[in-house]
Amino acid sequence: MADPQDVPLSSAQRSKIRRLSQPKEPEAGEEAGELNVVPYLDIITNILIFVLASVSVTFVSSIDTTPPAIGSGKVRSELSSKALNLSAFITSQGISLKTSSGNIATGCQDVGSGVTVPKVNDSYDFPALTACAKRLKNARPEFQEETQVTITANPGIDYKTIIDVMDSLRSEGEEVLFPEVYFGVPGVSR
Repeated sequence: MADPQDVPLSSAQRSKIRRLSQPKEPEAGEEAGELNVVPYLDIITNILIFVLASVSVTFVSSIDTTPPAIGSGKVRSELSSKALNLSAFITSQGISLKTSSGNIATGCQDVGSGVTVPKVNDSYDFPALTACAKRLKNARPEFQEETQVTITANPGIDYKTIIDVMDSLRSEGEEVLFPEVYFGVPGVSR
C-alpha cells in the first residue's frame, strides 16, 4: 500500500481547497472589519457630563471649641466650689439645665426634677432657655463672672438644634451670658 502523503490530490479536491481558502465577501447583515467604538465613546462622554453636572457642592463650616478635659482638667479646676457650673442637656423632650446645686426644675424657678425648658408645639423654646440662663447667671453676684457652659446632646439630636442652644446660651442681645461653650459626652459623668 502506498503512503497517503504521496498520493496526489485530484483536481476536484484541489479546486475545493482553493475555494475554501479564498476570502469571501460577508453576507448581508453580517459586518466584517474593525469594531466602531465612536458610539460607545459618545455614550460614555454624555454620561460623564451628566454626572459632573449633577454633582452638588457642599460648603462646610466649622466652630472653634475646646473639648472637655478628661478627669480633673483646667476647665473645672479653675472654678471654685461655689461656682454655677452650668450644664445643658438636650433631649427629645426639651432642654434640661443643671448647676452645681443640682437639676433646675421645669420653669426655671428652683432646684428639682424635670425638663427645665420643655418643648412647645414640638419645637424647642430657645427664648425661654435664654431667659433661664440669664436668671441663673444673675441669681448670685459670684455667678456674674461665670462664662462657661457644657452642652450635651442625646443621640439623634440634629446639629442645628445644638447650634441654636449654643447661641441661646452665649448671649441675650448685647448681654454676654456664657460665651465659652464646651461639649460633653452623653453617659459620661465627672
